[in-house]
Amino acid sequence: MNIQKEEGSGVGVIDKAATVLGALEAGPATLANLVSTTGLARPTAHRLAVALEHHRLVARDIQGRFILGPRLTELAAAAGEDRLLASAGPILAELRDHTGESAQLYRRQADHRVCVATAERPSGLRDTVPLGSTLTMRAGSAAQILLAWEEPDRLHRGLHGARFTASMLSAVRRRGWAQSVGERESGVASVSAPVRGPSDRVVAALSISGPIDRMTRQPGRIHAASVIAYAEKLSELVRQAGA
Repeated sequence: MNIQKEEGSGVGVIDKAATVLGALEAGPATLANLVSTTGLARPTAHRLAVALEHHRLVARDIQGRFILGPRLTELAAAAGEDRLLASAGPILAELRDHTGESAQLYRRQADHRVCVATAERPSGLRDTVPLGSTLTMRAGSAAQILLAWEEPDRLHRGLHGARFTASMLSAVRRRGWAQSVGERESGVASVSAPVRGPSDRVVAALSISGPIDRMTRQPGRIHAASVIAYAEKLSELVRQAGA
């Protein structure tokens, strides 16, 4: 039985892709199911499903059937960013005041990370990361956090050219925090921990950063417990807001 046709947008390929995604809303589907449900020609349905799979909007189950992909969950989480940002301000300020270091919140966007909230030290030596800054995913403790819990294929792709290794990310997952010393910028150290959403997926990295002279070459020994505590506090607020 074909799904109900809606008025097209005028962009045929988008309309057809949306039809495929709509068909998968009902559950796993073979190619024959997609053809039957969407009314698309078999080559068209296959081409669209494979293209959507490439962009992780569609995936396959263990039986090889098409299912909705993980990218949709990520986009849904990003749509809830207002909840994260609404809760982040006070947490960042508390973390800054508790540690005496500048605090930042990062989210991943494609192959970069973006500073979506910040609380700077009012005076003295500090590591200023302006709000909205786009930074590399190849270095820094926040990059480690945002990559460590990724799917294996994305994790290994992210390691190409990175200043950290797979074994370092394994240690990050085990202990629940990351540190960097001069990794992203000479003379700067940082400590980060994951912020998790309602599905327990890592949605952001909470960080503090400052001069190595003040944070030392083992900043995690001094600050990891505090950063983890505030990251967990922010995670709980995000979960409550999404409940």
